[in-house]
Amino acid sequence: MKATQKEFAGIAQRAAREARVFFFCGPDESGASDAAARIVSLLADPGERVEMAGAELRRDPVRLGDEARSTSLFGGARHIWVRAAGDEAHDAVQTLLDNAVEGCPVLIVATGATDKSRTAKLLASRPDGLVAMFYPPDLASVTATVRTAANGAGLKLGSELAERIARGAGMDTRLARSEIAKLALYLDASPETPRPVSAADLDAIGAATEDDDFAPLVDAVLGGRREAIAPELRRMREQAMNPVGLLLAFERRTAQLAALNARMGRGGDVAGFLKGEAAARRIFWKDQPALATQLQLWRGPKLARLVARLIGLHQSLLSNSQDAELLLADGLLVIARSARPESRQRTIPTR
Repeated sequence: MKATQKEFAGIAQRAAREARVFFFCGPDESGASDAAARIVSLLADPGERVEMAGAELRRDPVRLGDEARSTSLFGGARHIWVRAAGDEAHDAVQTLLDNAVEGCPVLIVATGATDKSRTAKLLASRPDGLVAMFYPPDLASVTATVRTAANGAGLKLGSELAERIARGAGMDTRLARSEIAKLALYLDASPETPRPVSAADLDAIGAATEDDDFAPLVDAVLGGRREAIAPELRRMREQAMNPVGLLLAFERRTAQLAALNARMGRGGDVAGFLKGEAAARRIFWKDQPALATQLQLWRGPKLARLVARLIGLHQSLLSNSQDAELLLADGLLVIARSARPESRQRTIPTR
């Protein structure tokens, strides 16, 4: 089975009944994770959750099949949750599918993979497999998700505060739900005892998000502002920013640029296009200047190369966690050098 982002909600219940291997991919890692969690909630008996990393399955492809066919310590049901980068789990999935013995459900959230990946091709045409690809949501849809979650938690939340939570979470629905849970706890709210939410309440439970700290470095690198990069990298070290979290912020912005590129087409009026996107609440108005610069720098094949570079960098960080900060800094410098067109046109002066 194969489902688009829009089709997933309609096919999820049938997939949970009929499929045993699920592959969630695309540039929206939070959306893919939400979809995997939705499938788990629909399983007749999800049982124990066994977590595995794509890197370990790449080293030992047989292990996934062994785990899928083994039983829980207490004899109950179980499901396997795999976090992978790209096609790390391909050989393991191939080995699992080649075995006739049916195992427990396997859910793979693959950062940097697409529905054209080798792993996706293994599953797309199988009735016992599901491939679903997710793109980053726009501000309006995340705001709507926040309000829905707030209603379910007993919070009376206006659209302005919902949008603020969506922006503060960096369009990550998992972080947004975490903020809703904190608000509900702070206000002692529940569906039976709903409570109104004020800006002061949000200030009280909120903290500066990591994306707030990440944004200046993301904009400096993707905007090719070389004079700002050294101070920002120094700030990264001084504040001990999480390398993987920072890289995810780059991936989210790159996915946003790809979506904007697709909507804008070959049009040349970037400022006018972004003004319309802000009016439609698909982007935050304060991001317009940075996005205008980045849209002009990253287009077509150059944007595709950026995506490939970020995927490779993500894989390097996951497999070399001890050197993650150094690897990330080196990778960001390479990206910054390639941001400006003139960086490829420099010549060595002759005497």
